[in-house]
Amino acid sequence: MIQAKQALLTALADAVAQVAPGTPYTPAFESPKQATHGDFAITAAMGLAKSQKRNPRELAGALVAALQAQPAVAQWVDALEIAGPGFINLRLKPAARQAVVAEVLAAGSQFGLRPANGRKLMCEFVSANPTGPLHVGHARQGALGDAVCRLYESQGWRVTREFYYNDAGVQIATLASSTQARLRGLQPGAAGWPENAYNGDYIADIAADFLARKTVHADDRQFTASGDPDDLDSIRQFAVAYLRHEQDLDLQAFGVQFQNYFLESSLYASGKVEATVAKLQAAGKTYEKDGALWLKSTDDGDDKDRVMRKSDGSYTYFVPDVAYHIDKWARGFDRVINFQGSDHHGTIARVRAGLQAAGVGIPRGWPDYVLNKMVMVMKGGQEVKISKRAGSYVTLRDLIEMTSRDAVRFFLISRKADTEFVFDVDLALKANDENPVFYVQYAHARICSVLAQYTARTGRHVDPGADLSLLTAPTETTLMLKLAAYPDMLASAAADVAPHDVAFYLRDLAAAFHSWYAAERFLIDDPALAAARMALLAATRQVLRNALGMMGVSAPDAMARDAAADTEAAA
Repeated sequence: MIQAKQALLTALADAVAQVAPGTPYTPAFESPKQATHGDFAITAAMGLAKSQKRNPRELAGALVAALQAQPAVAQWVDALEIAGPGFINLRLKPAARQAVVAEVLAAGSQFGLRPANGRKLMCEFVSANPTGPLHVGHARQGALGDAVCRLYESQGWRVTREFYYNDAGVQIATLASSTQARLRGLQPGAAGWPENAYNGDYIADIAADFLARKTVHADDRQFTASGDPDDLDSIRQFAVAYLRHEQDLDLQAFGVQFQNYFLESSLYASGKVEATVAKLQAAGKTYEKDGALWLKSTDDGDDKDRVMRKSDGSYTYFVPDVAYHIDKWARGFDRVINFQGSDHHGTIARVRAGLQAAGVGIPRGWPDYVLNKMVMVMKGGQEVKISKRAGSYVTLRDLIEMTSRDAVRFFLISRKADTEFVFDVDLALKANDENPVFYVQYAHARICSVLAQYTARTGRHVDPGADLSLLTAPTETTLMLKLAAYPDMLASAAADVAPHDVAFYLRDLAAAFHSWYAAERFLIDDPALAAARMALLAATRQVLRNALGMMGVSAPDAMARDAAADTEAAA
């Protein structure tokens, strides 16, 4: 069907060129409002009518006549019908729908993917400061960011995943003082315990390993503790390395890998912060007031001017952010997407204002942002708020250990980033159709079961050359149309930065499969029909596996539910 659709789009472009020569037009099909109207809807006549000064229905008639003369239409189209003010409904021949089965089997894991396009994307996500374990908000960013990266890779982009973190500043100083207090025998709430200190048990773990003079290894650093409770610099460096290692373990458990880690301190060490300030001053975008240096950010869309350098000589946090994004721009990415919590909404305008003021050629509205709202975790009808290990929040690993990596990824991707999300632990553990990830994965496992039974009974495997013309049941037609929609769904989800579309698609595909499974039999005496249905099963399994992979979710071959019923239903 993919081949048929491309051929028909070319035919549509040729028909428009005949009916409206010289008129710019990008051929496109839309989905009819009702499935009974056909497989594709063409709205070209209504779009072109005004420029051609013709009645839309009359223009639609001319388009239908031109289309009927196209060889691709004769090969793949059963009917062309004009409806309403000028819609053209196109109904495919069964062979066009059935062709998708062979296309999927031939492409395998590459089905739906597009060739390299030479473009570069950088996604920055998670970007947690090394002051504690990753929480469920970081989990949502990790799931969303990684899924978007996979989507862009499917469309031929070269993708870099980047993790930016603050390895200096007030929070790191608090981390060091909290660890030092533990080293001196203090506990949260005791006299002398530092104000605003981190209270989780992980601080005690850091202190114990520091006293033991251990060496910690992280993806971007390693450090050996001095063991001296008075050596605050060693405590700071060890604590940062320790927590970077812990975050690496969190990310490994979640199946997320980064190509690059970027340190805020490197912006100061390399002189990029000072260079950025100099650019802004040279552009006349700053002024002095009350002993501080201000950015005229209102010139570029911010609601008020912002302090860049405080009266004590230190920089506010958005200045290294501007320097960091200038560095991103200089690295030549065609697109940059930042995934951040919704509490960072106020930083967008000031960072973009700083980038415009710097005058380095960055377009307005760059970079793109995806802001995610926090996640509420529920279990047994009660909100889960506190992790002993973290002290005040549910960690990413808590959530994985309570459920599974697959459930966490699927659930967190299945809603738009800017919507509130309640993670229901009890639902994630259910092994029935109420649990969306189980519902989808079980479709894959059920297909594996039937295919294994087929081979065991007949000694035959899936035949890519099976007679697909035998796939005429209504549920088969619905399923094949859903398979054919996969490549366009991927392209749209990537363009719209909408990984939740993959979750919606998977649920629809699984529903189409389960409906077919309930309506038909597979292990039957008719060898030709059985072979055709095995081919459709294998194609469905492949697309389920491909789409789950886009979410970083596994496609199990077997699952603990109703295995005996599968044997009965398939026969």
